[in-house]
Amino acid sequence: MIRVLIADDQPLVRRGLALILGPDPEFEVVGEAEDGARAVALAQQLRPDVVVMDIRMPVLDGVKATGELARTLPETRVLALSTFDMDEYVVAALRAGAYGFLPKDISPEELIAAVRTVHTGEAAVAPRLLTRLISTYVRPPARSRPTAAVTPADLTPREREIWQLMATGLDNAETARELDISVSTVKNHITGIFGKLGVRDRAQAVIAAYESGLVEAGNGSG
Repeated sequence: MIRVLIADDQPLVRRGLALILGPDPEFEVVGEAEDGARAVALAQQLRPDVVVMDIRMPVLDGVKATGELARTLPETRVLALSTFDMDEYVVAALRAGAYGFLPKDISPEELIAAVRTVHTGEAAVAPRLLTRLISTYVRPPARSRPTAAVTPADLTPREREIWQLMATGLDNAETARELDISVSTVKNHITGIFGKLGVRDRAQAVIAAYESGLVEAGNGSG
C-alpha cells in the first residue's frame, strides 16, 4: 500500500484528490495539509511514501516545503501540482527535489499513474512537457560564474549524445531508435550520466543540460 499525504490550500481540491486515491486499495490517504508548513510537520509525523504537493500555498510554499522534505525525509517522494502547465515554480520544485509534476486538470487515471511512478523513484513528468518548462525558465549562468561541477566534456561522447537527446524531449525508446541501440543500453548510459552529474532523475538532468549550455532555449523539440 502506498501511503499518501495531500497538501493544498483549497479544501475542495484536497477532498477531490482524496476521493480519487482513497477508494483504491493500492493507496492510503494518511493526512491532509492546508499549507506547506503543515505538510512538512505532518510528513515528519506520518512518514508518507508520497506527498501530493500544491506548489503555491500560504505560510510555506510548496517549493520550500519540498526542499525541506528532500533534506529531512529523502525516502518521502513529492509529486508537485500546479494550476498551470507552464509555471516557473514547477522548475523550482523539481530543483528542490520533487520527483514529478502534474497540472491540476489531469484525469484521475493520470494522477494514480503519477503517484505510482514517483513511489518507484522515477520522475513523473512527460519528457516534452519537461523540456518546454525547463527551456522556458532555465538559463545558463554567466560564463564568469560557472556553477556546475560536471560539464559536457566530463562525459563520454555517447553519454553527451544521450544527455542532449534527453534534454530535447526524447524518451528512452525514442533515444534508442535515434541512435540505433537498445533501450537497455540507453538506460545503462543514463544511469552513468546521473552518477557523473550528481543528479537524481531525468528532470534534474535536463535542468543541468540547460544550465551547462549543452542545449539552449529554442533548440528543444517541445
